[in-house]
Amino acid sequence: MARISLECANSLPGIPLSVLSVPMENKYKCQQCLQVLRKPVQAQCGHRFCVHCFKQLTSCGPKPCEACRQEEIYEEPISILNSNEAFPDNAAGREIASLPARCLNQGCVWTGSIKEYEAQHEGRCEFERIQCEACQTSVLRTEKDRHNERECEARTLNCKYCKMTFNFKEIKAHDEICLKFPLQCKDCGKKKIPREKFNDHSKSCAKSKSACPFSDVGCKHVIDNGKLSDHEHSSTMEHLRLLLPMVLSMPHGDAPGQGEWQEDSGLGLYRAPEEGVASGPGAAASVQSVDVEKKVNALENIVCVLNREVERNSVTLEAFSHQHRLDQEKIENLSNKVRQLERTVTMRDLQLSETEQLLRELQFCTYDGIFVWKVSDFLRRRQDAVAGRTPAMFSPAFYSSKYGYKMCLRLYLNGDGTGRGTHLSLFFVVMRGKCDALLKWPFSQKVTLMLLDQNNREHIIDAFRPDVTSTSFQRPISEMNIASGCPLFCPLAKLAGKSPYLRDDTIFIKAIVDLTGL
Repeated sequence: MARISLECANSLPGIPLSVLSVPMENKYKCQQCLQVLRKPVQAQCGHRFCVHCFKQLTSCGPKPCEACRQEEIYEEPISILNSNEAFPDNAAGREIASLPARCLNQGCVWTGSIKEYEAQHEGRCEFERIQCEACQTSVLRTEKDRHNERECEARTLNCKYCKMTFNFKEIKAHDEICLKFPLQCKDCGKKKIPREKFNDHSKSCAKSKSACPFSDVGCKHVIDNGKLSDHEHSSTMEHLRLLLPMVLSMPHGDAPGQGEWQEDSGLGLYRAPEEGVASGPGAAASVQSVDVEKKVNALENIVCVLNREVERNSVTLEAFSHQHRLDQEKIENLSNKVRQLERTVTMRDLQLSETEQLLRELQFCTYDGIFVWKVSDFLRRRQDAVAGRTPAMFSPAFYSSKYGYKMCLRLYLNGDGTGRGTHLSLFFVVMRGKCDALLKWPFSQKVTLMLLDQNNREHIIDAFRPDVTSTSFQRPISEMNIASGCPLFCPLAKLAGKSPYLRDDTIFIKAIVDLTGL
């Protein structure tokens, strides 16, 4: 039986029901997505699935078939979905491919078959609306390229001045702070001045106007930068008159005594007290003017420094924002890699579990047609069977010879069929082996089943010869054939009390296959 490849990355879920031009029959419906089967596969229970849906169902290992449960035909192991047991249903695929189909997209009048729809039209229709991966907007397929280049709000652009990469929504905000963005001087008309150099230009521009440095004390002149020195020279007296009221209103230090003469340092003479007092305010105003000018210059320098610091912080903040976006993308990529590794680890765990199961089988395996099965924890296992959690259990496999028939036993601790609730039911199962092509079929060897008396007195024995017409003894086409055996193998009453068949919560079952004629 063909194994479904788990490495196929191009599989899609089922085709929408509305694509069909005719009512759909249930046999063409996927049991998982409930759509028209796409690349149908058939499980060993007979139900059909899309290959995409089946891979999703069995990605973490074998699972029970929910369709079998809904139809009340669930039976292990046939109703267990396993990628090793499913096969491509080519007959159903050909029937579905010939069904009439139509396009669902508004404005499209295409019609044809399902095969033509998948091969020629699906994913290529000009009227199909697809979602932009960046902005999530729905656009026609034919307009996708134009949308990506001109309309998408989330498209990525490079600043043509500083070459930094930004989202379209952010590029306008970036223009307001870009250090390379060209500005025009309103005074001299010079263009293409980078923002980072505009302040320097404003200070040096001959036609740029600025307020007089003495504006704080009342000078209302606005002067071109190139004529500032001329204004200060021509308006010295006016500036002094503006400063005088401010100086007079300031607190003074100790004045010279009224009866004291003051030395005129410039002439080497002495002046009367009145003359000294008269000359005092003018000298004080001159000193105050120098102090004010120094303070104004200092404040201007401080403002310039703060402006440069603000601009530098703005650039740094923008750089951090850009780096943050890059880091977020890296985190998302790493998260995707982690999820991929987790899926890989899950697959490895499944493979390891299968390997451990194979080792356990090899540990208890025999090659002479005689097998003794030790069933421990009998009471707990029977409680699970009564509750329906584990109605049946399988023994490890054993062989008639090294390259002979592969077999196992199936035990119902609460009975099965006519023996349910009253008997132990024991069945013999023919399994698919590696050398089946070399063996004689159907299987016809006598089988003896025994429940061993642990006092070695009276074993419970049942034997049968296979019905060669039964499918249970034909060459297996799945992992194992339908079990055949004894539903009334042993009354449960014989295991009650101090039973010789049940000691230390353990029973022993023995199977003997007659090798005569092999």
